[in-house]
Amino acid sequence: MSVGNASVEPASPKRGLLARHPLVSYFVMAYAFSWIAWSPWYLSEDGVGLLPYYPSSGVSGLLLIAGLVLGPFMSGFIMTGATEGRAGIRRFLRRFVLWRVGFGWYLVVLVGIPLIMVLGAIVLPGVLASFEPMDPLSTVVNYLPFFVLVLLLGGPLFEEPGWRGFALPRLQRLHGPLVGTLILGLLWALWHLPQFWTKSWDTPKGSVLDIVWFVLVAVALAIVYTWVFNNTRGSLLLVILAHASTDAFGAAILYQLLPAPVLTESLIGFVIGFGVAAVLVVALTGGRLGYQQPEAVEEPGTDAAPPT
Repeated sequence: MSVGNASVEPASPKRGLLARHPLVSYFVMAYAFSWIAWSPWYLSEDGVGLLPYYPSSGVSGLLLIAGLVLGPFMSGFIMTGATEGRAGIRRFLRRFVLWRVGFGWYLVVLVGIPLIMVLGAIVLPGVLASFEPMDPLSTVVNYLPFFVLVLLLGGPLFEEPGWRGFALPRLQRLHGPLVGTLILGLLWALWHLPQFWTKSWDTPKGSVLDIVWFVLVAVALAIVYTWVFNNTRGSLLLVILAHASTDAFGAAILYQLLPAPVLTESLIGFVIGFGVAAVLVVALTGGRLGYQQPEAVEEPGTDAAPPT
């Protein structure tokens, strides 16, 4: 039996505005804080941007981290404190170190997700012919530090406490696991819009089609991440690792194995791979995605059930 996520205290009419409207408040804060921090990328008189979008270097890289920290990360902490007080913050922090969740779930996020990405890519016409061999030893040696870098300084550590840590439990409680996840996936994808309004991800001013593909990928990923989250007692550690596995493998391995595909072609492969995975998860769990109505917060210390 899989265990649901952390319990959420209902808002009292006597509480402040933030606590009475926790989800609206969270998403407004997350969007506003991030988009204000990123505004130099896309706000200027000529539409080019005051700063180029190069997230791995200089001031632009600092802006990226600032938007992540001030957006979903800090918004999640602020709203947890506003709705659940200090006790809620302590429960929230414990989920960062909820690591005893069953070995199978580490295989799912660290091996299964990369496998989904490869399988989704190779079904595209001509992709197999473009595979370029890589030295296994040097690949592993280079991948591990890159994975840690992505985890600590990229989206995984700073996004997941907000999206999955704060918003997902409340969305599931209000709308059920599937509908709640679909809402979250859409809002998570649209939060990235400033990166499409800039020269980002090797494409000038991302087209509407690019955005559509990205939304579909984000929704499919959200379903997979919810399934992991619910089956690991709401472990933030596991969804952070899942997010890091997605980002790091795509950037460090897949694009090296498949240098030919451009952004849109790569996103189509991700849509296929994660789309099929999401459909299977929904079908095999009856749309529950491993969710159970929580009764109490689980403490780190007991193993979760195997993947369901």
